[in-house]
Order: sequence, then C-alpha cells, then structure tokens
Amino acid sequence: MINILLSGCNGKMGQVITRLSDNFPELKISAGFDINNNINNPYPVFTSLADCNVDVDVIIDFSNPKAFTPLVEFAQEKHLPLVLATTGLSTEQVTTLKTSVASRIPVFFSANMSLGVNLLIDLVKKAAKVLEGQFDIEIVEKHHNQKIDAPSGTALAIADAINDSLDEKCEYMYDRHSRRKKRSKKEIGIHAVRGGTIVGDHSVIFAGNDELIEINHTALSKEIFAVGALKASIFLASKKPGLYSMSELISESN
Repeated sequence: MINILLSGCNGKMGQVITRLSDNFPELKISAGFDINNNINNPYPVFTSLADCNVDVDVIIDFSNPKAFTPLVEFAQEKHLPLVLATTGLSTEQVTTLKTSVASRIPVFFSANMSLGVNLLIDLVKKAAKVLEGQFDIEIVEKHHNQKIDAPSGTALAIADAINDSLDEKCEYMYDRHSRRKKRSKKEIGIHAVRGGTIVGDHSVIFAGNDELIEINHTALSKEIFAVGALKASIFLASKKPGLYSMSELISESN
C-alpha cells in the first residue's frame, strides 16, 4: 500500500483525486494539507505541514505556487517523492525543482497530467520539425474563468517542446496589439481564452500558404488530470532521486 499526502486536498482537483483514489487499491490517501480546512475528508487534514504526524510514502501537490517552498522543504526533510502538478510556478521555482530538489528526492513534474496532452506534445514536435520555415505556428488555449495564470503551463510546455525541436529558435509572442507590424516568421503566438467552465482546450495551428493544419486536445473533465497524478504516484514511489515526467511513465507502462 502506498500512502499519500495530498497537498491542496480541499481544492477542486484535490477533491477529484480524493474521490478517484478509491479506484486504485494499491493507494491510500492517508493525510491532506490545505490552508482551508473547511471540508470533511476521510483522512486527517493539516493546515501546517509541520503538524503532519502521519507516515506517508508520496506527496501529490495540486495546490498553489505560494506553497512551493514549504512543500519542497518538507518533502526533502522527510525524503518523500513528490508529484508536483501545480501550475503557474515561476521560472525560479521550476529551476529549483529541476536542479537542487530533484537531486535529493524523486520528483515527477509535468505541466499537464493528461496522457492525451502529452501525446499532442509529441505530435506537434514532429510536425514542427517537418514544417519548419514553411508554416507559422500559433497556440490557442482555453480555460474556465477562475483560472489565474495565463497562458497556461501546458501552452508554455507545448511552445517549449516545439522550440526545442526547431533548428532556429522562435520568440514567444503573447500580445500583438502593442506591435503594429507584420508577423515575424520567427515567432510562436500564444493566446489565452478565459470563460465559463471550460476544463481545458489546447490547439496548435500550423498555417501555411493555402493550407492549415490544426492539432487539438480537449479535456472534458478534471478526472483525466487526477488519474494521471495517481498513476504518477505509483510510478514514483519506487524511484531514485531524479526528475521524471509523463514520458517516462508512458514508456514504463508500454
């Protein structure tokens, strides 16, 4: 049995993970951490990590970038693997995670826990390499009206993956209204839409002369992200210190 500490347990994603964890007999959410302790859960919830006295094997984090520092310090102190699914981390936080933290504990970090999104990333990398120099690339992401960060971490991960596959790197263009000039060939447009209850929609557009290629992924519920995080915790529980992602999980599953 793998015992989990769920950070952000009282948030929307935390509650989805709590519900779906019953479908994984090898897992048990043994404790939760959240600054808002206003929901009854089938496990103890701590408003301070220092107060957590429950033995756990893995931490899943779906909370807030503000919790990053105390969370990674706690994980390193207790030598606990960390599945980090929180979006909106700063560049400095991501660098810290990938370097110093991952050298001490196993870290699973992915901008998106969906298998489908990670397949999309693989597809657009291949497309970008074939179409380089001939097609303009634009990314459009859509999310619900409560999402704070923009563009989404997934949109940035898609842009980074595309850029890494190109021989000549592109500039990211977030806002064209302040630039009154033609589009450069060496840019990737990234656009954010916020409205209603959209769970998540990401489109990558390759626009060429007289032809258009669009690769799209639409999330219909938050469950796909919860399932991904739970699978990641099983994957990570037996790993050595290092940085892991969805690609390693998928490879090991095949």
